[in-house]
Amino acid sequence: MKKWTETRKNGYILIENENGATLGYCPDSGVKILEVDGYAFKDLNRNGRLDPYEDWRLPVEERLKDLAGQMTIEQIAGLMLYSGHQAVTIPKEGDMFAMRFAGTYGGKPLKESGAEVSDLSDQQKVFLERDKLRHVLMTTVESPEVAAKWNNNMQAFVEGMDLGIPVNTSSDPRHSAESNGEYLVGTNGAISQWPSSLGLAATFDPELVRRFGDIASKEYRALGIATALSPQIDLATEPRWGRYSGTFGEGTKLSVDMARAYCDGFQTSEGDAEIEDGWGTHSVNAMIKHWPGGGSGEGGRDAHFAYGKYAVYPGNNFDEALKPFTEGAMKLEGKTKCASAVMPYYTISYDQDKKYGENVGNGYSKYIINDLLREEYGYDGVVCTDWCITADNEAVDSFDGRDWGTSYLNLNERHYKVIMAGVDQFGGNNEAAPILAAYEMGVAAHGEEAMRARMERSAIRLLRNILRTGLFENPYLDPEETEKTVGCAEYMAAGFEAQRKSVVMLKNKGDLLPLERKKVYVPNRLRSAIQGPFISDAPPVETPAVAPELLDKYFDSVGTPEEADFAIVFMDSPSSMGYDAKKGGYLPITLQYRPYTANSAREFSLAGGDPNEDSPNRSYHGKTNTAANAADLEIFLKTKTAMGDKPVIAVVNLSNPMVVAEFEPLADAVLMSFDCQTQAVLDVISGKFEPQGLLPCQLPADMETVETQFEDVPRDMRCHTDEAGNVYDFAFGLNWSGVISDERVEKYK
Repeated sequence: MKKWTETRKNGYILIENENGATLGYCPDSGVKILEVDGYAFKDLNRNGRLDPYEDWRLPVEERLKDLAGQMTIEQIAGLMLYSGHQAVTIPKEGDMFAMRFAGTYGGKPLKESGAEVSDLSDQQKVFLERDKLRHVLMTTVESPEVAAKWNNNMQAFVEGMDLGIPVNTSSDPRHSAESNGEYLVGTNGAISQWPSSLGLAATFDPELVRRFGDIASKEYRALGIATALSPQIDLATEPRWGRYSGTFGEGTKLSVDMARAYCDGFQTSEGDAEIEDGWGTHSVNAMIKHWPGGGSGEGGRDAHFAYGKYAVYPGNNFDEALKPFTEGAMKLEGKTKCASAVMPYYTISYDQDKKYGENVGNGYSKYIINDLLREEYGYDGVVCTDWCITADNEAVDSFDGRDWGTSYLNLNERHYKVIMAGVDQFGGNNEAAPILAAYEMGVAAHGEEAMRARMERSAIRLLRNILRTGLFENPYLDPEETEKTVGCAEYMAAGFEAQRKSVVMLKNKGDLLPLERKKVYVPNRLRSAIQGPFISDAPPVETPAVAPELLDKYFDSVGTPEEADFAIVFMDSPSSMGYDAKKGGYLPITLQYRPYTANSAREFSLAGGDPNEDSPNRSYHGKTNTAANAADLEIFLKTKTAMGDKPVIAVVNLSNPMVVAEFEPLADAVLMSFDCQTQAVLDVISGKFEPQGLLPCQLPADMETVETQFEDVPRDMRCHTDEAGNVYDFAFGLNWSGVISDERVEKYK
């Protein structure tokens, strides 16, 4: 008796099994449907019989063993690739990020080719077919509809190949926004908008973060994304680090709870969506990063560049950085139990390998991956390198390959070293040839049986994350359903509420806030081209700090300080780079706006000695640097002078801890936001929402305390004390009644 029905969709067929799996397949792919015991199954390898891996009734592990055993080494090598960034969009004028990653179609740019945005690019067809790649990183898509169609085109393309393994698409974090309300990376403003991870931490509310994960996972799956290259759970022990805002701050217990909640939210499917053990069609694999913690780069420098490749441990505090991983994301409360993937950071965890004595990037380190993660902590999920670690690096400040500690090896040898360290996958690598060469090296060293078994272990881990999210049964999307999910009013409202909850009020002199409708002056911003750890040489551009139509909903906007009753000055926390060849090499990363001379810095660096470096001493002692956005302070001071005795409110978009002493004594109110929409901040200023955020980090008294703190130790700075006597320490914040002292503060401070 037939127990299934089929519906023809736009480009694919959907099959509903009674009390069983929903199947989706493309009729042009060559895949046929097998009927067994009245149920429908996809004959993915087209051999005319039902193989165990094709039988959705069987346990996941039984299916995995069968499938991995059928794979050729070439197929496993393709599975171990993770594509370079893919932009599924028509790049806008000036959008260098999208232009860099946009593909060609028939050898021509999309605009000239006549292709649809959702068509597969030349590069995508090559790495999917020739190299058998099945993990794709998507950065930007034109719209939800385009995302759904591109997903379907890609899944149909691979469905009829080899064993019919579907594509597992991923994304970097894409839900936070800059203070002007623009998405950093998004789908034309369609996904819900939340504060940065540091802002989520400022809520001190793990349940809110779990709810974020639940919502974001549904949006991701509606876009075809089944893996999140997040959360970033590095303990933020070094205040100058350029990726600080992507963390949950410097509270160990808070970071542990936030990491656990994030992964539970992303990975857990419930009800009809659950397939097995909490996994299912709403699940998104969480790839926790960056093992064993990348937050202790010497001097705050970032390991995307050779000048920042060393993580140092002057406080002998290596083990504390592991806790968000080992006590949080690897010990979930939900049924999925553990984050499904781990990404090591680029950094060399300097002098931490006491077993083999190697100072190599974490992705190359047998001690860091095999001995510590795999054996000591028993982790058997996917380990994926950060992007492009096997490529050559040409200069200390170049943004290309990141072969830290292995420049003496060739490309094939680097791949072999990574595999033998216990890693399963190569981030940013599109070509299988070096993995196949590494396999042959392993056969020569260990024998074919042993090397085949090593490769199969990686295959099983990688396939597990595809299979238990339901992609083998149905990888296809209905564009209409995608548009209903992505842009859902309920999800938008939840994200905006989280933004409001994240805003931290540090100062409210004379109970100035909340303010009723009055005349306000908001000076324009003079914004440098700053993107995380990257700073452009392009001249700053003057732009409105707030859209006039938005400001008019709250206050009466005026054009001069003389007309105004009060002023709001919008600022970014100071941003600078730790190396500039034009200025003599290594420089201090400053957390103040004015020029800073590092007279308190160590005179000889803790890490160094790589023979390929220009100097073994990476110290910047006595050198001077200035924040790229020093104009923010000048605009505040100019506004304060023009306003005289009238109140001035400072609103800072906080990416890193900062020295607020340069402006706090002159400000009547100080608010910190975290990549929030301006509307969220205006809701607080106007009294529509009472502030409840708490500092997820310390704000240092000065740069001397920043220089003398240890890169690997959290909360070891002397904090700023304001004119009211309040200390800007971890978990400090104000509401309308004064200093917040609630159960969150009691639990985490």
